[in-house]
Amino acid sequence: MIQTDILIIGAGPVGLFTVFEAGLLKLRCHLIDSLGQPGGQLTEIYPKKPIYDIPGYPSVLAGELVDNLMEQIKPFNPGFTLGESAQTIEKVGEKMYQVTTSKGTVHQAPVIMIAGGLGVFTPRKPPIPGIADFEDKGVAYVIRDPEVYRDKKVLLAGGGDSALDWTIFLADVAKEVTLVHRRDSFRGALDSVEKVMELAEAGKINLLTNAQAVGISGNDHVEGITVKHKSGEEELVEVEEFIPLFGLAPKLGPIADWGLQVNKNAIVVDTRDYSTGIEGIYAIGDINHYEGKLKLILCGFHEGTIAVQSAFSYIYPDKKLSFKYTTVNGVEGLPKEEAETATA
Repeated sequence: MIQTDILIIGAGPVGLFTVFEAGLLKLRCHLIDSLGQPGGQLTEIYPKKPIYDIPGYPSVLAGELVDNLMEQIKPFNPGFTLGESAQTIEKVGEKMYQVTTSKGTVHQAPVIMIAGGLGVFTPRKPPIPGIADFEDKGVAYVIRDPEVYRDKKVLLAGGGDSALDWTIFLADVAKEVTLVHRRDSFRGALDSVEKVMELAEAGKINLLTNAQAVGISGNDHVEGITVKHKSGEEELVEVEEFIPLFGLAPKLGPIADWGLQVNKNAIVVDTRDYSTGIEGIYAIGDINHYEGKLKLILCGFHEGTIAVQSAFSYIYPDKKLSFKYTTVNGVEGLPKEEAETATA
C-alpha cells in the first residue's frame, strides 16, 4: 500500500507543478497516470510541438517543458504509479481516501487532486477496412518519436492543428510527406496553413485536398494507401507509414462514477480553492469546470497552487499557514542562491 499526503490523479504538467507547490508546504505527493511516463498530452501527443504561452519562455517544446518540471520537483521526491489508471475510491477514515488502480495498486491519502487533463483519450480512427491489422505495423494515431519516420515515405490524414504541425515538422525528417484532407480548407491555425501551402508550392510535400484515405494495403507492414478524390477517382499512394490524425476523444473514465458533480465531461469546482464539493477532493487543470474557465496550462498551474494551500489547511486545521515567497524562504533541497531564482 502506498501512503502519501496528496494523491494526484494525472501526471501531466499541472499535476507535476502541483508537486512543487505542495513540496513548499512540506506535503508529500504521489501521482497516478494511465500513461507509461509523466507529461500527459505534452509527452504522449506533441512532445516536439512548441508552446508559446508559458511565462518566461518565449517558446518551449512540450517535451522540454515536461523535462523542466521533472527537474523542478526533484527536491521533493514524489512517487509515481505509471501505466495504471485510478479506478475506485472509498473513504476509509475520517480524513482518508483509498484509491485502487486498474492493476490493483492501493493508495491512501487524506487529499485527492484530480489533474487528469481532458480525461482518458482514445484516438478517432478512420473507417478504413482492415486498418486495425496494421496498427503498430505502419499505422499510428499519435506521433511519439518523429525519428521513426526519418527517410521514410509518410502519409498523414487530417485537417486540424496536429495534422498541419506534424506535416510541417516531418517535411524535414521524412523522405516523402503526403497530406490528405477531405476538404480544401483547414481547421488549424492560419500560420500553419500558410506554411503547409508554401511547402506544397515548393514541392517539399504532396498535398491532396478534397480527398480521403479509403483503403490500406500491405503484407506485414503498410505498403500503400488508397486515396479517393472528390471526383470519384482513386489512386494508390505508395507509403511506409500512415498517420491518421483525426483527434482524440476524451472520456472522464472511472472518475465519472466517483459521485462528483460533472458538467459536459468536466468536474464542477468552487473557484475559491478548486474543491469539488466532496471534502478533501479537488480538481485542477483541464478536467475541471467553472464559469469563465480557460483550458490553458498556466491557468492549471494557478489552480494547483491555490488548491494546495487549501489542502494544507484541510490536513492540518490547527496549524497556521504562513505564506512566504520562495525568494525569501528558499526551496528545501536546493542551495539558497539557486532557490532565490524561483517564484512563489
